[in-house]
Amino acid sequence: MSKTIRLTMAQALLRFLDAQYVSVDGVERKFVRGVMGIFGHGNVTGMGEALERQRGGLDFLQGKNEQGMAHAAIAFAKQKNRLEIFACTSSIGPGALNMVTAAATATINRIPLLLLPGDIFACRQPDPVLQQIEHGADYTVSANDAFKPVSRYWDRISRPEQLMTAAVHAMRVLTDPEETGAVTLALPQDVQCESYDYPQEFFEKRVHCQERRPPSEEAMKRAISLVMGKKKPLIIAGGGVHYSLATDALADFARTFHIPVAETQAGKSALPWDSEWNAGSIGVTGALPANRLAAEADLVIAVGTRLSDFTTASKTAFRNPDVEFLGINVSRMDAAKLSAHELVADARIALKRLGQQLLAEGYRSSHNRAELSALNGEWRAEVDRLYAARAEAGLTQTEVLGEINRIVGEDAVIVCAAGSLPGDLHRLWRSRKAKSYHMEYGFSCMGYEVAGAFGVKLAEPKCDVYALVGDGSYLMLHSELLTSIQEGVKINILLFDNHGFQCIHNLQRSNGSDGFGNEFRRRSQNGSLDGAYLPVDYAAHARSMGADAWTVKSLEELREALDAARHSPVSALIEIKVLPGTNTDGYESWWRVDPAGVSNSEKVTAARERMERQLGFAKPF
Repeated sequence: MSKTIRLTMAQALLRFLDAQYVSVDGVERKFVRGVMGIFGHGNVTGMGEALERQRGGLDFLQGKNEQGMAHAAIAFAKQKNRLEIFACTSSIGPGALNMVTAAATATINRIPLLLLPGDIFACRQPDPVLQQIEHGADYTVSANDAFKPVSRYWDRISRPEQLMTAAVHAMRVLTDPEETGAVTLALPQDVQCESYDYPQEFFEKRVHCQERRPPSEEAMKRAISLVMGKKKPLIIAGGGVHYSLATDALADFARTFHIPVAETQAGKSALPWDSEWNAGSIGVTGALPANRLAAEADLVIAVGTRLSDFTTASKTAFRNPDVEFLGINVSRMDAAKLSAHELVADARIALKRLGQQLLAEGYRSSHNRAELSALNGEWRAEVDRLYAARAEAGLTQTEVLGEINRIVGEDAVIVCAAGSLPGDLHRLWRSRKAKSYHMEYGFSCMGYEVAGAFGVKLAEPKCDVYALVGDGSYLMLHSELLTSIQEGVKINILLFDNHGFQCIHNLQRSNGSDGFGNEFRRRSQNGSLDGAYLPVDYAAHARSMGADAWTVKSLEELREALDAARHSPVSALIEIKVLPGTNTDGYESWWRVDPAGVSNSEKVTAARERMERQLGFAKPF
C-alpha cells in the first residue's frame, strides 16, 4: 500500500498547488506563486486555516475586492507569458460572484486563472445558510454555477477525495496553451475542513511540459503553396506571438520576406515601434499604414490572434477580392476564423519552419522598403502632430500621452483596458521593448487597470509600472491600490479625468445621439443629467489611502508630477485634467454598432443608413 498523509481537503489542495511546475524548452519554473484571498464564512475555516498554517512555499496576498484581486492574478499571469499564476479564494455568494467578471476576462484572453470560491454545505444540513441561493427546481445549484459558462474547466468538490481528480484536470487546462482560461473549483465550506488520508504521491512534484506543437507536413505544404501565390501579404501579430516567445522569429520572418507586420492590442510591442517592417496597429483602433495595407492585402497571415471585430474592423478591413487568410494558432478554433487555411501549431515553430521552406523556394513579397517607409513616415508625422496638439481650454488627451510616452522610458510597462485610452494607446504609443505594453482588450473590462498594474508589478518588480485609466474606470474599481500600499509593491496611476464615460459618449453621438447618460453631471432643474460637472478630487482620494498624489492641469505640472512619482517610495496617483473629446478616431476603419432602425431623429436615421452601406464591405463569415 502507498503511504498516506491525513489532511483537510483545503490543506491537501495547497500542498498540491505548491508542487506544480511547468517546463518550456527544457526550462522548469514553479507554476503557482501563491494565493490571493478575501475570507468569509465560506472559506475562512477551511482555506483560511490552511493558508495560515500549511501554505508551504506559497505566498498569500490579501485582496480588497474579489474582482480586483482576480484581475491582478490575470495581469500577473499575462505578464509572465502564462507560465506562473496566483490562485484566488473567496467566500460564498457575493464574494464568489464578484469573480465571475474576472473569469470571463481570463477565458476570453486565454489567460490561466485558478478560482477557488467557497460554496454552500455539501451535507445540506444547515441549509439555507447565509448568502445561499435556493433554486426551487434544482437544489444542487448554487451561486457558483454562474462560473460554468465563463470557465474552461469547472468542478465542485463535494467529497474530499474528489480533489485528486479535479486538481489534476485543473492543471491540465491551466497549463495547456490551447485550452487555458479560467478554472473554477467550487469548494463547499464543510468539505474544505473534512480530513482524508491522501496518498503521498499526490503531493509529489509534477512538471507540466508545454511541448511546442509542430505543424503537420500536409498543413505546411498547403501553407507554402498559398504564400507562394501571393504578392501583397500582411502579418497580423496577436498575443500568441508573446506567449510563444516568438518575437525574434516574427522579426526575422518579416525582414527576410519583406512582409509588413500589423499588431493587435495583445500583440503590440511584438516589434519595436520603429522597426522597419512594423506597420503599426490595425483595425478599429488602428493606424493608417496597417489599415491601408490590410485593404489591399491578397494574403493575411494571422499569427496568434483571435481576429476579433476590432482587429478586422467588423470584417471590413480586407477589401481585396482575392484576399485569403492563413491562420497560425495553437487553437484550431482561432486558426479557422475567416475561413482561413489552418496551420495549427506553436507560433515560433510555425514561423521558423515556414520561413525555412519559403527561403528554399526563393519567395519574397512585392512590398518594398520605400513603400512602407513612406507610409510609416506619414503616420509618424501624424503622431507627432497629435502629441503636439494644444488647446487653450486645457490639456488634450493626445498631448498628455505624448509627454508620458517621452518621460516614462522604454523599460516602463503601461497597463490599460477600457475607455478612449486603448484606442489612443494602440495608435500612438511608441513601444520599444516586448511586454512593455499590457492591454486587456479581449474583454475591455473597466476596472482592470489599477488591479492589473498591481499584478504586473508583482511580475516585473524591477520595472516602473503605470496604470493609464479614465475616471469612469477608476471609480468602478480601484481597491487594489490599497493592496499595493500594504504590500509595498509600488504602482503609478495616471488618471485621465474627462468627467465621465467619454468613449461611449463619443460613440453615441457619432450614431445620432445628442449625448445622454454618459457624463458625470449634476441633475439640472429640468430633471436631466445635464448640469455642471461633478467636482471630484481623485488625488485627495488616493492620499486618503496612503498614496502620494498630485493634480495637474498643465504640461509643466505633469512633468513635475511624473518626476515626483518616479522618486516616491509608495504608490502614486496623478490626476490629469483633460478635455473631453480630445482623443483620436477613425483612420480608414469602421466598427459596427447598429443605430436604431426606427427613430424620430434624422441624425439617427442617417447613421443607420451609413451603417447599412458599410455592411456591403463586410465578409459574411
